[in-house]
Amino acid sequence: MPHLHILYSPALGQACELQQLCKELALAMQAQSDEAGQAVFPLGGIRVFALAASHAAVADAQPGRDFAYLHLRMGRGRSAAVHAQVGEALAAVAKAFFAPLLASRPLGLTLQIDEGAEVFDAKFGNLHDLFKKAPHA
Repeated sequence: MPHLHILYSPALGQACELQQLCKELALAMQAQSDEAGQAVFPLGGIRVFALAASHAAVADAQPGRDFAYLHLRMGRGRSAAVHAQVGEALAAVAKAFFAPLLASRPLGLTLQIDEGAEVFDAKFGNLHDLFKKAPHA
């Protein structure tokens, strides 16, 4: 964790390069630090992925209406100030990325952040090992 899911209307995937958005959002998450100057998120835990909605009706359900719903889920333990900081940073990336489309078509954007209250949480894999620092000799 943290995982940032982007759900978007089918036509939006043809109108912009969502892989680039995923990369920019991941870099923004990586750049966040808390009040003590520590990284907010473990590098090996950052996930950003985008999925097209198979079916969607947006606003008045007329053609040409698009949306992107960005949902960040993170584990507990971060301050309200960090939540706001992360939200503002991700919103800035999304606004800049979608600015050309917002100027040319109806597009609804939503960003929400949830903090986990998991009843079960299993994590496994070897991504974190890639970023562990070797002990100093």
